[in-house]
Amino acid sequence: MTVRCDWALTSPLMQDYHDNEWGKPSHNDDKLYEMLVLESMQAGLSWSTVLEKRENFRKAFDQFDYTKVAYYDEAKIDELLADPGIIRNRLKIHAAIKNAQMVLSIQKDYDSFASYIWSFFENQPLVNYWESSSEIPASTDLSKQISKDLKKQGFKFVGPTIIYSFMQAIGMINDHVVSCSFK
Repeated sequence: MTVRCDWALTSPLMQDYHDNEWGKPSHNDDKLYEMLVLESMQAGLSWSTVLEKRENFRKAFDQFDYTKVAYYDEAKIDELLADPGIIRNRLKIHAAIKNAQMVLSIQKDYDSFASYIWSFFENQPLVNYWESSSEIPASTDLSKQISKDLKKQGFKFVGPTIIYSFMQAIGMINDHVVSCSFK
């Protein structure tokens, strides 16, 4: 019998995300940028809302091609703000553009965004052993450290809670509960 983390039981979309993405290590800059944008868009909202709009986000943000997003102008921002299929928050949209620019900047210094972000973990995922989802923290000292460094680099909408969720999403942290079949 397959056992899942309780948060994944709310919808087929959440189940699919849990089973196939969450907690699985990714070292692909395209994927990392996508998850950073989605996690920042989620601030103040539910993750299911973001997942439901994910395909719309992909279309609106050129498949999360940060080499394109980095050069969005005011006309494109206005287009995004008028798109009912995405979360139309001016600050979050500006953050997505700024963060695309910062990914490009990081790549110059670290070869890849993945090399930079994974350096905080010495390229090894952290596996936690939680008995229930209620034990999982919203942030940690490490997410605070990474958040602070990202902000110093120039990233936006990267507070410690967003970064902790990002770390989970890209598999830097495996927070599947111990009873989960996907641990």
